[in-house]
Amino acid sequence: MMEASDPAQSPQATTEDPRAANRDKFELELEFVQSLANPYYLHSLAQQNILDQPAFINYLEYLTYWKEKDYARFIHYPHALHHLDLLQHAQFRSEMKKDEWREYLNQKQYDHWRTWYETQEFIRDTFFDNDLSCQARLPRY
Repeated sequence: MMEASDPAQSPQATTEDPRAANRDKFELELEFVQSLANPYYLHSLAQQNILDQPAFINYLEYLTYWKEKDYARFIHYPHALHHLDLLQHAQFRSEMKKDEWREYLNQKQYDHWRTWYETQEFIRDTFFDNDLSCQARLPRY
C-alpha cells in the first residue's frame, strides 16, 4: 500500500518538480504544433471560431519559437511549421472556414508528399543503382 507521505508517489510531485513541469509543457506544445499539420483540424478550429479569438492568435504567435532549429528538430510533420506560419495571417485563418480551402490545402499537402517521394525514388534509382553500399543506407519507402 502506498503511503501518503511518500513525495515520489504524490500526484503533486510532478507539478512541483520544475523539470517535469517543463517536460510536460514541451510535450503538450509539441503535440499541439504537430496537430497543425492536419488541414481538417485547422478547418475544425476555424469553424468553431477559435482562430478568431485574440488569445488564441497570441498563442499561435508565441508558438513560432518551434521554428528555431533547437525545437524544429522534434517536429515529425514539417507542414505543421508551414501551417503555423500561415496561421499568423488573418486572411488564411478566415479562409480555413471554407470546405474548399480545407480540400485545397489537403491536396497541396498530398501533392507535396507524393512528389517528394517520387524525387527520392528518382535520386536513389539514378545515382545509387551501381553503388550497393550507398543504396543499402537509403530507406525504401
